[in-house]
Amino acid sequence: MLALIGILLVFAAVIGGFLVERGNPYVLMQPAEVLIIGGSALGIVLVSNPPSVIRRMALGVVRAFRPPPCNTQSFVRHLRMLYELFVYSQRAGGVMQLENDIEDPERSRIFSNYPEFLRDRVTRDLVCDSLRMLVIGVTTPQELDRLMDIDIEVQRRCGHEPVNALSSVAEALPGLGIVAAVLGVVITMGALGSAPATIGEKVAAALVGTFLGIVLCYGVVGPLAARLEGVGEMQALFQHVLRIAMVAFARGASPILAIEYARRSIPPELRPTFLDLERAIKRDAVIPAPPKPVEASGAA
Repeated sequence: MLALIGILLVFAAVIGGFLVERGNPYVLMQPAEVLIIGGSALGIVLVSNPPSVIRRMALGVVRAFRPPPCNTQSFVRHLRMLYELFVYSQRAGGVMQLENDIEDPERSRIFSNYPEFLRDRVTRDLVCDSLRMLVIGVTTPQELDRLMDIDIEVQRRCGHEPVNALSSVAEALPGLGIVAAVLGVVITMGALGSAPATIGEKVAAALVGTFLGIVLCYGVVGPLAARLEGVGEMQALFQHVLRIAMVAFARGASPILAIEYARRSIPPELRPTFLDLERAIKRDAVIPAPPKPVEASGAA
């Protein structure tokens, strides 16, 4: 919502100042300039990026207008989920008892209570795939730490690709505005000898191209690229917090201590207090009952 308000404020300030100086708003309505700049920008995107990056860039622009994906409450919910997972594995006899949960998270008695986690495919796969390594017993806590760090870094690099693509478009927009202005000047030169009012309209139309290129670069596309980069960095930070908790538990820390390790790694402006997290765990945590041991039947 803040992104939309910011863009509207940019146009309101620019056009409002133009109107205060008694400018004619109809002069700014130049479909040909919009076609030149917008069409050329789209062509640059198609030439310089593969389809996967274009798709992620479009999804990222939509996501930039949504509320931030990570806040204090989302950290509390996910840390509570990990606490339930850790306590259940201890009571059930070890992480091997989590096999059914990680193989089918939608039917898990723990994960199914957290639809936000299930919808986030990247984070869900990070958690479940990392736990799977512990379940099958092929990794140590140090190796788990390294595996999760590699995964988070790869996701982070992939998140920078649409940001770089959007930044490239922003850098090209002033130049495209100049192209539109030059074409307008060419048209104006061809109209020399016409009435002064006609020539003035054509010069104004040419300058609108430069105006559009600059305002779209610095007022819309550039800020959207910066916001998209911030969203990606916050996603990486969120996954890093979950990694801290899981590695601490794998190293032998108690469930509450592993959660405290993760809480301390949250930035201060988003970090829940110890008491808030403790109250959330005591009030809302639901630990499934561990499976009953199978009794061996002997002959009478």
